This record gives sequence, C-alpha cells and structure tokens, in this order.
Amino acid sequence: MKLIFSLLLSGLAVLLSAYLLPGVRVKDFWTALIVAIVLGIANAIIRPILLFLTLPINILTLGLFTFVINALMILLVSSVVPGFIVRGFFWALLFSLILSLINPILHSILD
Repeated sequence: MKLIFSLLLSGLAVLLSAYLLPGVRVKDFWTALIVAIVLGIANAIIRPILLFLTLPINILTLGLFTFVINALMILLVSSVVPGFIVRGFFWALLFSLILSLINPILHSILD
C-alpha cells in the first residue's frame, strides 16, 4: 500500500513540475504516473551504470556532471513515454531540478 501511495505522490510531483515549466508537457495524470514509474526503473537500472562510467568526469566536476546524467535520464524517459514531451536538454535539466525539489517536499508533507 505504501508503494502505491509513493507512486501516486511521485506522479503528482511529475505533474506539478511539468505545470511549472513551459518546455515540458504531460498529457494527464496517468501519463505522469507512467513517467514516474519509468523514471524510477531507469534510475534504478541505467543511472548507476552511467554514474560508474562517468566517474572520472564526475570527480573532475565535483559531482556537477550528475545533473547532466539526470537530464539525460529525463530525455530518455521522454523518448519512451508517449504524452510526455520535453523540448530540449535545458528543459530536462530544469525539470530534473524542480522534480528533485518537489518530490521530497510532497513525501514529507503527505507521508
């Protein structure tokens, strides 16, 4: 039950983040829920591999390259999920930053 509630909150965070940014479009709440699920799966499987492969760059940039990886993950999810449109790398970067701020706030308030 907690997993379902967490997924619903993550979908709401995706919807709110897309509402704040004009360069990101989400068709409806179901699409936002699918984005949250696919992004969670991609972050669990693909992101650790990318972080390991880019470790030297990440060390040189003092961890700032992680933002680039997050934006690439958003663009990957955008290419997989229909109804979720991100207009470019800059909007994906902003979306990942806002999503990373809104998601824990919603979880702390409603959990």
